[in-house]
Amino acid sequence: MVILWENILWTVLSFGILYWLLSRYAFKPLFGIMDKRKELVLGELQQAEADRKAAAALLEEQRKAIEDARKEAYDIVEQTRKVSAKSAEEIVEAAKSEAARLKEAAMQDIASEKNKAIAELRNQVGEMSVKIASKIIEKEVDASAQEQLVDKYLKEVGSR
Repeated sequence: MVILWENILWTVLSFGILYWLLSRYAFKPLFGIMDKRKELVLGELQQAEADRKAAAALLEEQRKAIEDARKEAYDIVEQTRKVSAKSAEEIVEAAKSEAARLKEAAMQDIASEKNKAIAELRNQVGEMSVKIASKIIEKEVDASAQEQLVDKYLKEVGSR
C-alpha cells in the first residue's frame, strides 16, 4: 500500500475549504434558525407553564366561588326555613286568637240571645198571667178547671 502524500494534502485542503464554506454559508444560517427555534420552543414552554398556572389559579377561584355559592344557597334555605316556620307559628297563633275571639263573640251573642229570650218569655208569661187572671176573674172556675186553663196556656207558651 502506497500512501500518496499529495492526495492526503489535497483531501485535507478540500475538506478545509468545504468546511469553511459550509460554516460560512450553511452552518451559520442553520444554527441561527435552530437558535430561533430553540428560543421559540422555550418561549412556548414558558407561556404554557404560565397558562397552566393561570388555569390552576382560575380553577381554584372557581372552586371557591362554587363553595361560596353553595354556602350562600344553604344559608338562604336555612333562613327561608326559619322564616317559614316563624310564619307558620304566627299563622297558627293568629288562627287560635281569631278562633278564641270568635268563640267569645259567639258566647256573648248566645248570652245576649238567651237574655233576650228570657226577657221575652217573661213578658209573654206576664201577659199570659194577666190573660189567665182576667179570664179567671171573668169566670169563677173550680180548681180542676183552673188547672186545665193553666195547662192550656202553658201549652200555648210552649208552642211559641
